[in-house]
Amino acid sequence: MGNSKTITDFDKELSEGAANAINVCLKLKPEERVTIIADNDCIEIASSLAAEIKKVGSPFSLMVIEDFASRPIKSMPAAILDDLSKSQVSIFCASAHEGELRSRIEMTEVIDSHKIRHAHMVNIEKQIMKEGMRADFNKVDEISRRLIEKARKTKIMRVISNGGTDLTAEFSPKMKWIKTSGLISTEKWGNLPGGEIFTSPIKVDGVFVVDGVVGDYLCKKYGDLKNTPITIEIKDSRITNMSCDNKALLEEFTGYTMTDENSNRVGEFAIGTNIALEHVIGNILQDEKLPTVHIAFGHPYTKYTGASWESTTHIDCVSVKCSAWFDEEFVMEKGKFVF
Repeated sequence: MGNSKTITDFDKELSEGAANAINVCLKLKPEERVTIIADNDCIEIASSLAAEIKKVGSPFSLMVIEDFASRPIKSMPAAILDDLSKSQVSIFCASAHEGELRSRIEMTEVIDSHKIRHAHMVNIEKQIMKEGMRADFNKVDEISRRLIEKARKTKIMRVISNGGTDLTAEFSPKMKWIKTSGLISTEKWGNLPGGEIFTSPIKVDGVFVVDGVVGDYLCKKYGDLKNTPITIEIKDSRITNMSCDNKALLEEFTGYTMTDENSNRVGEFAIGTNIALEHVIGNILQDEKLPTVHIAFGHPYTKYTGASWESTTHIDCVSVKCSAWFDEEFVMEKGKFVF
């Protein structure tokens, strides 16, 4: 029934968000087995999730990464993957370290092949458990459903913001739009807190100003970019030029997007739909769910979107308070839905 040696006391204010995750988002049943993959940074939150699993009565394992390998890990430990393969439900509740993306891909490959309902909570923190994870995910799902119905009929999307974003994206009916609203199924594992729709665009041109946050391990390092935004010029879906007053951030981001031949290519185009969120907190896990637009350079989630190319990297970038048009229909005004 879990490894009691790794379960700790936790802030009871985490319980509402944890209960939401287990009962609403994952809809856990007593007969289902759960694997929680955590690390030392997130053990308190993992313990709050374990407490809710115990209330349901499901068997579970709590696997702490540092018990099996030192960080950063290049591959997910075999013992963790083996345990994961035996479960119907799983949760990844851990911080991101530089160079660990491959290990998470190995994990999601097991999740996909075994049709596991999986909650992905990379870099989860207490503030998120008390904000984004307290959303009414049934309402988030409803607005996500309405939005994705419009998106699937859209050929061209225009996005602008007061911060300087001015972008057009072209879509193909051959590419799938995916909804990850927080209600998780075996069709697609989802981030928690949930709240976005996304696809892989066939062409993106213009300027995208990242005045929210960037993803992966750079997010924890640089946080909210309000005062030092990255301005990215894009042509034919590729980065052509970038500028930022924070030279260290610019250097690291540039290096990240030069990792392989497709690291500088727009792989994901997404709209956040978690209407419970109102401001950037400096954590991509929550901030990409803000009702605004974010794009990602690198891996286009080929398995889900239908894109024909891949990348070893994937980094999300959030532009705040965007206004957007689906073809001629105005759907968002400065981060507020208007349909």
